[in-house]
Amino acid sequence: MMYDPTLVQPMRDEITEIGFQELKTAAEVDAALADHQGTALVFVNSVCGCAAGGARPALRMAIAAGGKRPDKLYTVFAGMEPEATNRARSYFVGYAPSSPAMGLLKDGELVFMLERHHIEGQMPEALANGLKAAFAEYC
Repeated sequence: MMYDPTLVQPMRDEITEIGFQELKTAAEVDAALADHQGTALVFVNSVCGCAAGGARPALRMAIAAGGKRPDKLYTVFAGMEPEATNRARSYFVGYAPSSPAMGLLKDGELVFMLERHHIEGQMPEALANGLKAAFAEYC
């Protein structure tokens, strides 16, 4: 199901404003992630309440905190670009499709994952602290 692009745009902007690059096709995902050296955080954005109330605010806090952070920040949008979303999820080896979700890759290997069930019901501060800890360990 495709959502109204006008309604989704503020949800996209909330992430691109903090430095995430949108990947809208499977080819863009592969160009960004295949054979990538260094670290890349991939955020599977969505319209759900746990993305709005937890995931996006946590990303903003974790990125704004300073300190170590991934070399690259990418996002795909579930419900808008299904091919890009499915391709991004293919890099999350061993995890079922989930949105929202955040995967941290280092030299092409998934090293940290937050799935929807980790995000639901959590305060943004707690999620941000988990992200910052992962950045400190892997970035």
